[in-house]
Amino acid sequence: MPVSITITVVSPDSSEPRQVDTTTTGLDLFGDDRSIVAMQVNGETKDLVHMLADGDEVVPVLVTSDEGLAILRHSCAHVAAQAVQNLHAEAKLGIGPPITDGFYYDFLLEEPLTPERLKVIEKKMVGIIKERQRFVRRVVSDDEAVAELQSEPFKLELVQLKGSAADTEGAMVEVGAGELTIYDNVRRDDSTAWGDLCRGPHVPHTGYINQAAFALTRTSAAYWRGDQANPQLQRLYGTAWATKDDLQAYKTRLEEAAKRDHRKLGAELDLYSFPENIGPGLPVFHPKGGVIKREMEDYVRRRHIEEGFLYVGTPHIAKEDLYYTSGHLPYYADGMFPPIDDDGHLYRLKAMNCPMHNEIFRSRGRSYRELPLRFFEFGTVYRNEKSGVLQGLTRVRSITQDDSHSYCTPEQAPAEIKHLLNFVLSLLRDFGLDDFYLELSTRDDKKKDKFIGTDEDWETATEVLRTVCAETGLEVVPDPGGAAYYGPKVSVQARDAIGRTWQMSTIQYDFNMARRFELEYTAADGSRQCPVMIHSAKFGSIERFIGVLVEHYAGAFPVWLSPVQVTAVPVAAEFNDYLEDVAQQLRKAGVRVEVDTSDDRFPKKIRTASKQKVPYVLIAGEEDRSAGAVSFRYRDGSQKNGVPIAEAVAEITKAIADKVQV
Repeated sequence: MPVSITITVVSPDSSEPRQVDTTTTGLDLFGDDRSIVAMQVNGETKDLVHMLADGDEVVPVLVTSDEGLAILRHSCAHVAAQAVQNLHAEAKLGIGPPITDGFYYDFLLEEPLTPERLKVIEKKMVGIIKERQRFVRRVVSDDEAVAELQSEPFKLELVQLKGSAADTEGAMVEVGAGELTIYDNVRRDDSTAWGDLCRGPHVPHTGYINQAAFALTRTSAAYWRGDQANPQLQRLYGTAWATKDDLQAYKTRLEEAAKRDHRKLGAELDLYSFPENIGPGLPVFHPKGGVIKREMEDYVRRRHIEEGFLYVGTPHIAKEDLYYTSGHLPYYADGMFPPIDDDGHLYRLKAMNCPMHNEIFRSRGRSYRELPLRFFEFGTVYRNEKSGVLQGLTRVRSITQDDSHSYCTPEQAPAEIKHLLNFVLSLLRDFGLDDFYLELSTRDDKKKDKFIGTDEDWETATEVLRTVCAETGLEVVPDPGGAAYYGPKVSVQARDAIGRTWQMSTIQYDFNMARRFELEYTAADGSRQCPVMIHSAKFGSIERFIGVLVEHYAGAFPVWLSPVQVTAVPVAAEFNDYLEDVAQQLRKAGVRVEVDTSDDRFPKKIRTASKQKVPYVLIAGEEDRSAGAVSFRYRDGSQKNGVPIAEAVAEITKAIADKVQV
């Protein structure tokens, strides 16, 4: 069937767009003019950027697609780096990859990148964009790259570490295991304005970057290659979008996210803190935060028991040998704290619970009749996260996991994974997260040395997860190379109230660890068989989950999770005793209630309760007392007067039981 296509192009010698109409089933969109900026297919506009792939092949990519935005942002990162070096010739280049919603570039630079300085850099970037400098790809040998990059020590290091350097965050945009390429920014007179070691791809020229739709956003410190032993660089962050409206929408999302920042709200609501004397990444929960944590733990403990799990408990440290048996050492050594020497015996703070659960399994003989056997605990584990990546509750060193391990026969594995996935999704919905998709993390077949197990093991496990995921009807996004070293996994990616995605629960198919621990069960035919082990964490991390919930609800929790569910505010001191009696009735019904008997004036008491985001404020004056009633003031500011006490108690307890948001 013919397709109607309208192409908008910009000729190299003109900045004015012109339209070319055609009807075709297979048109070469480019011909001699590669400056296509938009295309309409059957009347629907398709904005394009172009990817320079192998050689000079040009492939159209929608600029609004994830791939198109990544190309646009990577190109903008180059423009930012060019602008910095134009302004500071002594600046040394690190790496500059695209990231979610933006890009960054690292520099060794003596002068601090202040907010005022960012404005100067932005102005210089606009000038580069207006010049419409072409991105020209050039293949170089290792020796040529070394000779050309003598003044760039960090680039030289990447060349010398080619292949292995890809393990560095962001380094994949610079070098891989194959040929090296440099992208030159070339002016209209064919003179080279600037160049950078880079694998690409990029837009054809800087004019593709909308000068009204990019911004430099902030700076931070960053160690070269993520190692604290290396030089500290300045990281310049920015963002780029297809249109000015897209940029403004992004800024609006950032403003809303700032209002919801769980670190800020945690202090305002007196939930938790991060004392320097305890250490980075080690939060403490205050009484009100402790209420939320306890409610979550009580809920998930009860749900696990209902789902057939057996509660267990394990210590916080163990002999180092345990983690060699499990395979975590050396595969996960960087994520664990250094060993503790006890009279020549080395111990480790546990970074995971699974090895200890395996010891419980093999403490006695097991029969196939016991399977699937499900162990569960709230186990606090410790991860040696680098200080630079720690962030409030969402990236910590002390992690409380609602960790479970199911031991089953290979035939039971699909049903057990389906059971776990249904459990996970129902749990997230109870906490108000109901917009999610699944991510299936598999082995990187090009790096098999980083994974344990045979090809057959991986194919079987991956297919089981893939099939179960498909049966949910949810979107399944592939994540090649994201598997744990011992098996593939599926993770639930939940979207919060403002559309951000958070990785929550995980389910991992492990065909390896049970063998390493020589776990066995007696099969129906009397033979000794090794079980399949399935790891699952429903919250993932309680600390992180709380941080996500604080931001999702902007601190205004549903009634059942609110630290204080009711604040009683007397109109005058003479009504204190009356509201104390009402509060006592609520407490007997299991409601968390406080009575504000402070010396503050009535309006201030109402404002205080509002700032604390309390779901219900109960007010009483003479009219209420005479009627044996209270007046409601809800969190949204609405009111209901003269509610009999028994009805008030019933309304509040029902909202708690139904887990509603008011």
